[in-house]
Amino acid sequence: MAVKIVTDTLSDITEDLAKELDVTVVPLYVRFGEEIYRDRVDITSEEFYRRLVSESALPSTTQPTPNDFLQVYNRLVEETDEILVIVVSSKLSGTYQSATQAKEMMKGKCQIEVIDSLSVAMGMGLIVDSVAKAVKEGADLKTAAGLARSCISRSHLIAYFDTLKYLAKGGRIGKASGLLGSLLSVKPILTVREGEMAPLTRVRSLGAGLDYFYNFAASCSGIQGMAVEHATTPEQADKLVERLSAIYPKEKIHRAVISPVIGTYAGPNAIALTILEAEKK
Repeated sequence: MAVKIVTDTLSDITEDLAKELDVTVVPLYVRFGEEIYRDRVDITSEEFYRRLVSESALPSTTQPTPNDFLQVYNRLVEETDEILVIVVSSKLSGTYQSATQAKEMMKGKCQIEVIDSLSVAMGMGLIVDSVAKAVKEGADLKTAAGLARSCISRSHLIAYFDTLKYLAKGGRIGKASGLLGSLLSVKPILTVREGEMAPLTRVRSLGAGLDYFYNFAASCSGIQGMAVEHATTPEQADKLVERLSAIYPKEKIHRAVISPVIGTYAGPNAIALTILEAEKK
């Protein structure tokens, strides 16, 4: 029986890709006032960003419950005795704890390995993509888990933020807090370092940010995977993909919309690039 892979919606894996890879995606929750929605199940990204911009009160987010994961494990145990769970950085969300608690509640019904990706968005999504492809080729749980861990250090997410307001108010600003007082005329580019948001550089405009993204990709010696994501500016993401096609095949560049839960902290106009470096021989 093949290994079954579980991730969460903060991987930004699209519904089509999840089906293609046979990956189960557990949603986080986003709340507007008293209304609670499952991330990209009960609310689309488009509807979320419309409300984020138009409503005065900022939304909040919640991790999946242990029971959310338990239901998934119990369903998958009908098909397999090996489950690999790859979730958002434990420094950004309590999702890892919920997945682990659910594993303990399974009382050894099957082998379950829970891995903290130490990343978010397609920084995690490209890890899931790589591992799922290995499983399709016959990798067992031990091999797949080892590959996931090896991908963590090779996955590089960089993100352009139009503002840090949402990240600061949401309490996820991490090591980028030092940038807050100096951002009147510059835009931050952040990365994920040791599982939390960290500053990389600052640019004067989105155009300069896209230049930085291109140069970042061009500096990578070997690229196994690439992804471009946007919050509310698909046309800018399209332009970036066109430029990056000089470095990496356009048809292999994953495209995604930044999920509502991540968008709660990234805000509108954010764009992200992820590079999964090839393993050095």
